[in-house]
Amino acid sequence: MNKKKIKIGVLGGSFDPPHKGHLAISKEAKKKSDLNNIIWAITKKNPFKPKSETPVSERIKKCKRIIGLNSFIKVKFYEDIVKSNKTIDLINYLRKNKKIEIYFLMGADNLINFHKWHKSKLISKKCNILVFDRHGYKKNSLNSKTFKQLNGSVLKFIEFKKVNISSSQLRKI
Repeated sequence: MNKKKIKIGVLGGSFDPPHKGHLAISKEAKKKSDLNNIIWAITKKNPFKPKSETPVSERIKKCKRIIGLNSFIKVKFYEDIVKSNKTIDLINYLRKNKKIEIYFLMGADNLINFHKWHKSKLISKKCNILVFDRHGYKKNSLNSKTFKQLNGSVLKFIEFKKVNISSSQLRKI
């Protein structure tokens, strides 16, 4: 009997603050890749950004507000269980469930430096990567080391009606 895998999208980040761009990416990923669920995996601290001033508990509440009635999205904080904020450790933890297939979601801005992530090559071996175009990042992301290595295999670049917003911009307001 062929058991169909459950397709899970994982959107990781500090979500400081969460915004409608996160929601747009999640909806587009569900639609384009036929995902069953999406996890917003909140981290205390993104290794490439300054420490967040907003407590994780508050960011979780804000995420749940933005998600609203989109019940296919679950907000989770795994760092206490996984004992790490590294993407590869989260993926290894989630892969313990053999019934799931993981799709890691990221903005095009993250693809540019993905090769600098902890064990990035291993991440690309353990899950599919969906990259969402972001305003002003397309050219550099399509010229990135990772895009050139992985495009068409486990990496899929998704163009869609972008929401021109970022957490960094919102923190400045």
